[in-house]
Amino acid sequence: MFCPKCGTQLPDDAKFCYKCGAPINIQVDQKPASNTIAPSGITELKCPSCGAPLTPKFGEMIITCEYCGSSITLANDGWKSILKHTMLPLNYADEQAVEEKVKALMDRGFIHRHLAESSVKEEFNVSYIPYWIIPTSARTTVTSVNVASQVGNTVTEMAVFGLLMGGMGGMGRRFYSGGFGRMFAGGVYGGNQGNLVVNTINENYNYPVIAVKSLMEYQPKNYEFSLESRVLFDVSKVKSVKVLNGDIGEDIAKEQAKTLVAQLQSEKAHKQYHMIQGIKSDIDVGDGELLHVPIWFARYDHKGKKIVLLIDGNSGNIINSIGL
Repeated sequence: MFCPKCGTQLPDDAKFCYKCGAPINIQVDQKPASNTIAPSGITELKCPSCGAPLTPKFGEMIITCEYCGSSITLANDGWKSILKHTMLPLNYADEQAVEEKVKALMDRGFIHRHLAESSVKEEFNVSYIPYWIIPTSARTTVTSVNVASQVGNTVTEMAVFGLLMGGMGGMGRRFYSGGFGRMFAGGVYGGNQGNLVVNTINENYNYPVIAVKSLMEYQPKNYEFSLESRVLFDVSKVKSVKVLNGDIGEDIAKEQAKTLVAQLQSEKAHKQYHMIQGIKSDIDVGDGELLHVPIWFARYDHKGKKIVLLIDGNSGNIINSIGL
């Protein structure tokens, strides 16, 4: 049982709070009280009846006190404030196992064969690094040449021209095969430039922007964290792992997210379409969430060349690499 005034934990049969002197009139087996709406801007939750601390879980809008049965309802603004700072648990905590994964990544492919064994490890550690998770919606309009239509038009034009030249006898055949025919085959003829098609690429991202200026060179380009396993930030759960503080604000992170997502959309467009005439992206961002992520930082020296890899300590996936 907890004091309803100051929140001090008390024996179940206490009549008064030994800390503040408030009378204790709450019965543990009483019927649950009516729901109370949490105000906006709240940073921690306590039971409105007995003062016990409440621990919300993601997705829960009604939280019931496990001590007295009373409940509290989270308004949208209150829940938004609670979710402002979160963290991912460190699932890959064994340094040796992570290093074996890193070596396998370094040796991947025929070109990198024996790279790990011929490299010297300079640094290998794990830290909790802050990222701004920016909800981003992107709609990219891609205008490109209809390649199939252009090829068809070119073939048709060549066939018609060939018939005309063929009707001129030997001179026409020589002229077609030695002159304009080669021009067609060589691609000099541009075809109908009016055959344009417009496509759209719509994507939603929970885009991570690293919140430490000195680590911006390790900014992920096309990576998203597994947010399903995140929990409210609690430094007591970090134990002996170093926790870095961020020095990049949310507004700056939003602008960076817009720029980086636009670049990512452009890369996707060039992979999907050819002969692109224009690309236009409309990017919308929502309110960010500060997420601390356990990141393994591995740096090696290979004959004077630096190799750096960042591994997600929550999922075990590689975030990015430099020098590979």
